[in-house]
Amino acid sequence: MSLTADPPACTVPAAGGTSTHKLVNGGADKLIFKIKSSNNNEYRITPVFGFIDPSGTKDITITRTAGAPKEDKLVIHFANAPADATDAQAAFAAVTPAGTVTIPMSATA
Repeated sequence: MSLTADPPACTVPAAGGTSTHKLVNGGADKLIFKIKSSNNNEYRITPVFGFIDPSGTKDITITRTAGAPKEDKLVIHFANAPADATDAQAAFAAVTPAGTVTIPMSATA
């Protein structure tokens, strides 16, 4: 079971902007994920919960609102998805995360 992010880091203007990243499932099992941010005041992540098919990908969008330049991070918690799961948010509550991927975020002036 493996999950990677491409690109592995995010740089956006402190005045606001967006960055798109691809989560890549390098394994043979369907994965479920939840994304947490160290700064929920200035960043919005879409989607927060989701599934990634075996050897598949999922695009996520990081949106930054205007604020002071600073360093933050996203942490993506992931696990094998339950076989019958259809609602990622509900299903994630029932699993124990098996790993994490961290995306450093930098807001520059």
